[in-house]
Amino acid sequence: MEFVKQQATVKAPADRFTGDVWFDVIHAGQEPSRMRVNLVRFSPGARTNWHSHVLGQTLHVVSGVALIGARDGTVLTAHPGQTVTCPPNEEHWHGATPDRFMEHIALWEGKGDGGEETTWLEPVTDERYSAASAGPGDRS
Repeated sequence: MEFVKQQATVKAPADRFTGDVWFDVIHAGQEPSRMRVNLVRFSPGARTNWHSHVLGQTLHVVSGVALIGARDGTVLTAHPGQTVTCPPNEEHWHGATPDRFMEHIALWEGKGDGGEETTWLEPVTDERYSAASAGPGDRS
């Protein structure tokens, strides 16, 4: 066993996120492992673009309140200690509420063949985000 060398915090790319988002890579498995784990910090109102993962994704909220939306209009509000799974290839987005920072641990698997594991799509519109963040209270 060994300690994993900690990498520097990285600012998330603006072409995949709206608002200020940072992440720390906790684990990027080397073959045969396909495990990927990041701690992701969202500023108020920040969110991912629409995206999907070939093998799905799990999100565990550490602090703040997370909004997690699917194409069918479903939006979950997740609180610290709650975990949400997104099935393989489901187009979804996740981010912070407009008035609070949010941190989650994102877990997913790489494909293992060097291929793309995440398909990044268009930004979530301000209108769609506003409707999600103004929804009827706690939808978790």
